[in-house]
Amino acid sequence: MDNMKKLFLGLAIAGGQLMFAQKVVGLQVDKQQKEQPATISKEKVDLYDDNFQAFVVALKASDRKTIDGLLSPKVKEIVTDDVLKKVKAGIDVNKRLEVLKAGYYKTMDGINHPSIRYKYAGENSSKEVITAVFEEDGKILGVLPAKKDK
Repeated sequence: MDNMKKLFLGLAIAGGQLMFAQKVVGLQVDKQQKEQPATISKEKVDLYDDNFQAFVVALKASDRKTIDGLLSPKVKEIVTDDVLKKVKAGIDVNKRLEVLKAGYYKTMDGINHPSIRYKYAGENSSKEVITAVFEEDGKILGVLPAKKDK
């Protein structure tokens, strides 16, 4: 009986140690390089810019047929004349636009689309006026006039 008590006590002590033992894990933090922003080729930027400039000219002339030809099929149905009036109100179509920055714009569906940020030509400030979002083939997905300071 005495041996049984010793055996039970030994198992209880070993079990207690196992139960309260802490596992030590070596944690190593590797510095990950920040993701380099993808660049858009000069040819693509020129294609997108040409399409957007044609869009602005068609918007100024209220040429719906040309505008529809430049828009992505994904947005053609939702772009109404009222939407075009709002876009036209957000852009000074009499001033020339020049490329400020080209990059990618993440849409709500999580997909990155090429985009170009524009400013008015001749203005010294690098304040963004408009962002145009494109599909890879150059069709316009969206035009986002910058919010005006009031």
